[in-house]
Amino acid sequence: MLKVVRAKLHGIRVTGADLDYHGSITLDPEHCDAAGIYPLEFVEIWNKNSGARLSTYVIFGEAGSRCCVLNGAAARTCQVGDEVIIVASDYIEAKALPEVRPKVLTFTPDNRIDQVLRYDVFASDKRKFDFRILDETP
Repeated sequence: MLKVVRAKLHGIRVTGADLDYHGSITLDPEHCDAAGIYPLEFVEIWNKNSGARLSTYVIFGEAGSRCCVLNGAAARTCQVGDEVIIVASDYIEAKALPEVRPKVLTFTPDNRIDQVLRYDVFASDKRKFDFRILDETP
């Protein structure tokens, strides 16, 4: 089994950090719906500013708020304005790689969706598993 990217929010900015909350990351459900990330799903978070890496679960905030709030212990890993990468993953057999096609959202500085990308694994003349990034931005 391979652990692979299933959905990704790339470069979303932290809008809050709440140390006294029970834990998790609060995200705009519209962003999660667009990428395919579920409430209570565990995600990895990588802070582009500090290099911090952590794992926590997703809860939904207010729809349309463009929020990205690190809660509990995770709040110590970031500052408001830091860019983070949030990745949901899955375990699959290698032969299923061409079926995965994760959606990757990139963001503007105010957390509006900028690009909608798709990771694509395919068979090419050179290798059994090749890779490209497709731009599906409307």
